Amino acid sequence: MVILWIAAAVLLLVLLISYITYRIAFYSSPTKRGEVLTLPQDADYTDKQRADLKELMDDMLQRPFETVSIRSVDGLTLYGRYYHFHDNAPIELQFHGYRGSAFRDYSGGNRLAREGGHNALVVDQRSQGMSEGNTITFGIMERLDCREWVRYIADRFGKDLPILLTGVSMGAATVLMASELELPGNVVGIIADSPFSSPEEIIRKVCGEDRKIPPTLAIPFIKLGARIFGKFNLTQADALRAVKNCKVPVLLVHGEADSFVPCDMSRKLFEACTSDKRLETFPGAPHGFSLMVDPVRYRRMIGEFNRHCVPGQDQLPGNIL
Repeated sequence: MVILWIAAAVLLLVLLISYITYRIAFYSSPTKRGEVLTLPQDADYTDKQRADLKELMDDMLQRPFETVSIRSVDGLTLYGRYYHFHDNAPIELQFHGYRGSAFRDYSGGNRLAREGGHNALVVDQRSQGMSEGNTITFGIMERLDCREWVRYIADRFGKDLPILLTGVSMGAATVLMASELELPGNVVGIIADSPFSSPEEIIRKVCGEDRKIPPTLAIPFIKLGARIFGKFNLTQADALRAVKNCKVPVLLVHGEADSFVPCDMSRKLFEACTSDKRLETFPGAPHGFSLMVDPVRYRRMIGEFNRHCVPGQDQLPGNIL
């Protein structure tokens, strides 16, 4: 009987720790989230960079948009904002980062889409912003959401309209993970800014370097919490495996001073990618801030990639990149 009590106590302790890790890493409370408009306060970012981001956010907040929605494969209602700049223009499908928001994380990408003569559909990732759900899966279920958004665009605007998949941080990992799925032929390219190579690898990094928790101790509980309480497998998909099967051009962008998602993750993704690929790293740029560090080079890079992927890019109305 004593052994049974000990076993039960150990099991309850394992479940408790797994639940705590699930809540910390994956759970998103619908009552506590909204538009994340706060500027990053870490020492990695300068006052000038924060001011530049605020200007981009203010500009995006003033732009008219249409609220759109789809149903995910597991029954969630997902929301996005469609920005129409030009009739019959290519569309950029844009994904924000972990516990982020469209207005903060994609204010720069929204302006670049407009400057490139493209329309933009900026989505709220599942369990974030307006979208339903309680669990953030680090791109594993989000990659399937990306596929459903692509289908929405193709059904609404036509199967010949060029689509660029773009993302920052977890959003970048999301679009890279989606690259190995069966996507319509009008997906012409992927722009991934500051992606992590796999959910497990970024969690190991955060545990070890940021939280000072031994990853070998934490990861089993995190995986168990994801499986039991989040209903997903943390190792089911990752960007590093996906890019080995990618069939469209990929632009990888990363700040060399990124203390959250190491720049080496993009270098590993570049080496693994078997499609047409390009890697651009920005010295001195913190996480997701390459545009603010060197806007001239960043705009030139995006313009070159657009011309490489999008038919008739130079003839698009409004294109100034």
